[in-house]
Amino acid sequence: MRLTDGERAMLDGADGEAVAAAMDLLVRYGEVLGAERLVDTDNVCGANLFGSRHSLVCGSPTPDAAFSEHSLDAPRVLTIPPVRAQSYQLIGPMDTKHWQVQGLPQAEHDEIVASEKYSADHGIHLMNTCTPYQVGNVPVRGEHCAWMESSAVVYVNSVLGARTNVEGRESTGAAMLTGKIPYWGLHLEENRHGTHLVEVTTPVQSNRDWGLLGYWIGEQVQEEGIPVLDGITTTPDLVRLKHFGAAAASSGGVELYHVPGITAEARSVEEAFAGAAPRVRLRYGPDERRAAYERLNGTATDTSVDLVMIGCPHATLGQIRDVVRLLEGRRVHPDSELWVFTPRALRHIAEQNGYAQALEDAGAVLMSDTCPAIGQFLPKGTRVIATDSAKQVHYLPAIMNVQGWFGTLAECVDAAVTGTWQGVQP
Repeated sequence: MRLTDGERAMLDGADGEAVAAAMDLLVRYGEVLGAERLVDTDNVCGANLFGSRHSLVCGSPTPDAAFSEHSLDAPRVLTIPPVRAQSYQLIGPMDTKHWQVQGLPQAEHDEIVASEKYSADHGIHLMNTCTPYQVGNVPVRGEHCAWMESSAVVYVNSVLGARTNVEGRESTGAAMLTGKIPYWGLHLEENRHGTHLVEVTTPVQSNRDWGLLGYWIGEQVQEEGIPVLDGITTTPDLVRLKHFGAAAASSGGVELYHVPGITAEARSVEEAFAGAAPRVRLRYGPDERRAAYERLNGTATDTSVDLVMIGCPHATLGQIRDVVRLLEGRRVHPDSELWVFTPRALRHIAEQNGYAQALEDAGAVLMSDTCPAIGQFLPKGTRVIATDSAKQVHYLPAIMNVQGWFGTLAECVDAAVTGTWQGVQP
């Protein structure tokens, strides 16, 4: 790998041991990937909050030790300096307001709070969300980033035209200290062209429609494919593109897609493929939509619903408002729970708008900073969940050994109120 004089100096210890360890990690990482050089980045989203599952259990009892071991792959404890790049904390394991609802013990709460302070003291912005683009981190087209979180990566690559691969805790930790990331994969123009042409022949309008389409496309395309959608007749909003990308990333590891005339890098199908012919042609119609719906609901048989989860990826203010309106004059069933997840910053606004109180009055809870899949928590005794998120219903049954129903937001709120799933296949 070719290094600049400044990068070589960092590697040789000019900026201290921790920065040298970070640069060493990036060089080793880049060489394995076949990257010829590093690229500057001033936009890093990583996960550096540590609870007992990440620190004490692994023998890393201090934040410096945890960062050294888990974010730098260092063999010993280093003194971690303030971050060099603009750095952001992604979704974590705990809601600092509703941690007791999660069932966390006091000791773990205290560890995570201390970890938050450590991150803030080192210059990491505590966004605590899987959707940084909803709360102020909106990279521009062509901007080189280093982001974790598959649903966020596919959104900023596709909708905004920023450039990042799906990074991990180690590479983002190293990027925070150096402002560098390997120049490979989706940082390169030639790797951002379409591979699969998807002819969409059935209407795709609702959030559920976009989730189903994304899930089916992910299954067909898989990881290194870049789908190009043809036949979209309506303009999707942020929420629908968020659901689509999260679903495609969950079922197929999709990191970039193009919707000509809508996403950042494709004004036409021809431009999406850079003038080349598609490698693969696919068709998405009613049969494919039905197959995706059946697959997403394939873990569920019991219609009694213990938990309804909304906000994967984290909900917008509009989504929170929609839940409030659907609950108007109604109350969550005594045998069910309704949890709505949003970024911490948006929860503050929701509280000011009265949405949080309205949810609480109806028996629901507005939570932030985490989700059941990341934090691995559910109400005690939960056997069946319902959600409007293809991503959450893809992961949660496997992670938490529960049954999962997928449907519209209205169907989910109805399930929370009645305690019963009554969703209808589209």
